[in-house]
Amino acid sequence: MQFLPSDLIVDGVRLSYRDRGAGEPVVFLHGTPSHSYEWRNVVPHIEEAGHRAITYDLLGYGRSERPVDRDTSVAAQTDLLGGLLDALGIEQAAIVAHDIGGAVGQRFAVAHPERVRRLMIIDTVSYDSWPSATWRKIIEEQLEDHMQLPQEAFDALLARQLRMTVADGAATMAGDVLDAYLAPHRSALGRVSFFEHQVRHYDSRYTEEITGQLASLAMPVRILWGERDQWQPLTYAQQLAEDIPGARLTVVPGAGHFVMEDAPERVTEEVLDFLAGNG
Repeated sequence: MQFLPSDLIVDGVRLSYRDRGAGEPVVFLHGTPSHSYEWRNVVPHIEEAGHRAITYDLLGYGRSERPVDRDTSVAAQTDLLGGLLDALGIEQAAIVAHDIGGAVGQRFAVAHPERVRRLMIIDTVSYDSWPSATWRKIIEEQLEDHMQLPQEAFDALLARQLRMTVADGAATMAGDVLDAYLAPHRSALGRVSFFEHQVRHYDSRYTEEITGQLASLAMPVRILWGERDQWQPLTYAQQLAEDIPGARLTVVPGAGHFVMEDAPERVTEEVLDFLAGNG
């Protein structure tokens, strides 16, 4: 059975999603290079604990639509989040957001604070922390060439990047797990979509332009970070904790950027504790 069993039309585009459980709504936003598969070891436990969990693939990611002529930037994804909540009849929700999804969560909380009950950001992009030097070079000089990569070369490129997201890359990001992360891109369309819908929009202006507004966030905020994150250094987490009033920073020892792969039990514990209202 698919982790995301349903589809919903939001503003004319198809989003694949999962909506289960009852109680306080909580929306899970994934990162990149990823899709909602990254939440598979966390979300079911949140549902079982008595929360309504909504998980979906961002537009252009995973099982969601890959439109030819549609903006899939962080700004556009933020608007779609609002549309998704409207379509599901949700006025206010908690948001748990990772990586580029964290940029969506930050922007949505700044723009629509009345709709965000509480915000957890996990190893998120922020300020000028992204893209990495590798992705910046690809975006600026090699994007069109990379869109034409044969499947084997593309898989090797993305596998190298994915292994950097976890503390023990060769062991954790391998076998069925690695295959699942690569699966949405194992076609010509999937490879082009990865660069067109994801990489092309790696742009720090989406987080830099809200830096001055982070101090306005009044909802409870928790920042969760992998101690060994190679992509988003801990210094950015510390800066977020300083700039967001009352934000609490929790560091997960030994975990990397995909902390939900390295320490799913700890992530689940932290999410449940936060949803229980514990700061």
